[in-house]
Order: sequence, then C-alpha cells, then structure tokens
Amino acid sequence: MPKQVVVRRGTRRRTGPHLTFGPEAIVATHPAVRAWRQEAWEIFSALPWPTTQDEPWRRTNIRRMPSPAALAQGREAPEPTPDLLRALADEAPAGELVLHGPRLHLRRVDPALEAQGVLFLDLRTAEAQHGDLLADLLGQVVPPAEGKFAALAHALAQNGVLVYVPAGVHLERPLHALLWGPGENVAHFDHVLVWLEEGASATVIVEWASPNQQQPSLHAGVMEVHVAARADLRLVELQSWGEHVWHFSHERVKVHREAQANWIFGSVGSRLLKSFMEIDLVEEGAEGYMSGFYFADDHQHMDHDTQQNHLAPHTTSDLLFKGALKDTARSVWQGMIYVAPEAQHTDGYQANRNLILSEGARADSIPGLEIMANEVRCTHGATLGRVDDEQVFYLRTRGLSESEAKRIIVEGFFDEVLQRIPFEGVRERFREVVHEKMSRGI
Repeated sequence: MPKQVVVRRGTRRRTGPHLTFGPEAIVATHPAVRAWRQEAWEIFSALPWPTTQDEPWRRTNIRRMPSPAALAQGREAPEPTPDLLRALADEAPAGELVLHGPRLHLRRVDPALEAQGVLFLDLRTAEAQHGDLLADLLGQVVPPAEGKFAALAHALAQNGVLVYVPAGVHLERPLHALLWGPGENVAHFDHVLVWLEEGASATVIVEWASPNQQQPSLHAGVMEVHVAARADLRLVELQSWGEHVWHFSHERVKVHREAQANWIFGSVGSRLLKSFMEIDLVEEGAEGYMSGFYFADDHQHMDHDTQQNHLAPHTTSDLLFKGALKDTARSVWQGMIYVAPEAQHTDGYQANRNLILSEGARADSIPGLEIMANEVRCTHGATLGRVDDEQVFYLRTRGLSESEAKRIIVEGFFDEVLQRIPFEGVRERFREVVHEKMSRGI
C-alpha cells in the first residue's frame, strides 16, 4: 500500500487509492521477468501519487479515484459481445487475440506467419515460451520510472500482448488484439509490446473495451512500440472502456532510421482518462504520424498528453487530434513538439480541433513548441467552435430533423481523421459510437 503522508496545512497530500494488493500479486514465472516486475514495484512504491500541483496533471484531478477491491480474475461477466469480435479489417486478419481480463479467450494465427518467426501472443504465453526475449524487451521504450501508473502497470500486468516481427518480414494482413475488461470494483493492468525489426512491416489493431457497469473500476496500461530501421508500422488503437472505468496509460512509439510509424488513435469510453502518448524520432529520416479521435459526453473527462520528440536530423512528424464534447464533458489536450539541438532540418506539425455541442461542455487545448535547433519548420494550431446554425438550418430545409442534421455535421467534422483509418470496419465502429452518443440528445 502506498505510504500515507501527513502534511501541514497549506500543502496537498499526495495520496492515492487504497490498494488491497501488493507485490505478492506479481505474476511472473521467468526469473528475469519476475525480477523486472519486482523492481518496477519498488519504483512504484517510491514515487508519489500525482496531484494537480504537477504540471502534466494540473487539469486532471485523481483525488476521487476509486480504490479497487481486487484484481480482475478473468471470470467477470459478461463475455465479449459478437459485434466486438467481428473483424475490423476489410479482409480476414492474419491473427486474432482476445483476452478476457488475464484469461486467454481466443487466439487464431496464420501458421505461415509463425513459420516466418512472427510472434503474436498473450503476455503469459510469451513469458512461458519466449521468456528471455520478453525480459530483453520490457521497459526498453517506456521505463517504469516514467510515472506512478507506468510503474504500477509494469509491476502488476496481469495480461497483455506481444507482437514481434523479425527483420525483413512483411505482414500483408493485419493483427487484431482485443483486451476485454469487465468487472466492478476491480483493477486491470496490462502491457502491450509491438516490436518490428529492421525492414519489417505490419498493421496492428489494439482495442481496450468493457461494458458499462455501475461501480467504478481502475485500469493502468503500458504500450511500448519499437520500429527499427526502414520498418513500416500502422498502429490502430481503440479505447472504448465502459464509462465507469478510470483509465491511465503511458504509450510511446520509438522510430529509427528511415522508418515510418502511422499511429491512429480513437477514444470514446472511460469515466476519466489520462494518456501520455509520445513518438520518439531517434534516428535520421524517421517519420511519425499521429491521428486522434475522441468523443466525450455525460460527465466524461479525457486528458491526452502528446509529445513529438525530434532527436535526430531530417525527421518528420505530423499530429491531428479532433474531439467533440457534449453535456458536461471535459477534454484536455496538451501537445508538445520538442526539437533537440542536433535535430536540424526537422519538419513538425500539430493541430487540435474541438467541437462543443453543449453549453456545459469544455475543452482545453494547449499546443507547445520547444525548439533547440535553428534550421527547422515547426507549426501548431488549436481551434474550438460550435455547430453552425446555418448548416443545421440548411440540412433541415432538406427534410432532416435537427438531431439528424447535427449528427451529420459531427460525422463530417470527424471525417478528416476517419479517412486516415485504413479499414472501413474501424471507421464504421466509430460512426456507430457517434450515432449512439448523438442519439442521447444535446
């Protein structure tokens, strides 16, 4: 349990939830993996819980974060629904992996991929069959010291996914992983590793999801992505937790020489969300692209903290995040482009667009630049607006109701991001969410 610190009046107590589990909950059989998780727990124990006095957390208060009664066991009901299990790609995926909490629910992989050395495994199987490899990869991209929740996820990850693509292997069809996390008053911790060796290429879809339930639950996760020299990755990430889940994640994509990463992110679920999302362009010629979509309603609070780190010359990054908010929802987007002194000839861009659909909704958009080199081109922008009454009137003159008109306008607002998603199945999943949220009224 984290140490409870008593402080004098005028300062804030750095306390967190009361955890009923500790290092005895570490699940690891491989000696090196277990040692790693124990070290992560020690880091977790030493780090304070974040408060609004910490700059990255200034606009997200976790003081009322739930105290989960237990770790999820993988027996919580209900099971994943058929619509979640349907293929999101336009063609049959090369591999499917469904985890129900820490329990493996489904695994299908094309044998031809396994013959080429491709690994697409749940984390427990990866540890049992490839423990030395897993131990070598853990923490290489996101170290436990990254933050309190990163250390917690590293230490107690009950489940997760390992994607490993050897050098020169090209996956023509995507891999799809669903991490299903039902349950009330429980905690889910997971770890996703995507590792492409030199010259490899792959498309990976990762989705977190759960049903809406009454009592709150906690989720903390880590995603580590490595794209080696001249590799090419398309990463589609969907977050559709139930609106009772408090979701925290640390995610980073590290891109090497002349490699490319196209990261597409969608967030529609959770009660409160705080995600740190970074692209590190660590060698010359690296390219990184981030496209984000979020839609918050009711009392949802979504805080996305993005970082584009140019650490080598002749690197390119491009970020576009779009969000819609209604009812009393709130979003926070904090974006930063960092250019190191040696990263000459950098080309960086970031933009955040927000559509406010209700008087009580609020969006905070905070772009930033930190440029230490002098031969660069970096730009940023942020906008906030409401539905145009003239557009609504025009559509109503064409026979649409007011709610139908607004839904079409919102779908059009998101279309720029949706068209970056390579699969119609994923785009349709988002359209269904837009329709559902808009149908609740404005």
